[in-house]
Amino acid sequence: MDIIISNSSGDAIYKQIADQIQEMILLGRLKEGEALPSMRLLAKELRISVITTKRAYEELESMGLIESYTGKGSFVKGQNAELLKEKNLREMEDNLKEACEKAKLCGVSLNDMKELLEIMYE
Repeated sequence: MDIIISNSSGDAIYKQIADQIQEMILLGRLKEGEALPSMRLLAKELRISVITTKRAYEELESMGLIESYTGKGSFVKGQNAELLKEKNLREMEDNLKEACEKAKLCGVSLNDMKELLEIMYE
């Protein structure tokens, strides 16, 4: 599993792992029923604590993206792709709304915001 941990990221390591696995699921790179690496194996591969991988998997479980079974491992849960997409769109809208409000407070024009968004999107 290709997960890249960045020490310069503002996000905690468990969050980086959970976000990257979530992206793999949403993009279909991890399919329903597919087994995830064991917490110990992933911790060994990433050279991090098992506690960190456990927290990442717990985060994914709480989001309803994976299921874990004692003695069997963790698996990608069956998803309704449209519901997941809608959830992500709502989060994006909230983030964009907040960014727009801050831009208005700072006097940033709509054209400057569009330009910034295009740069960030690439």
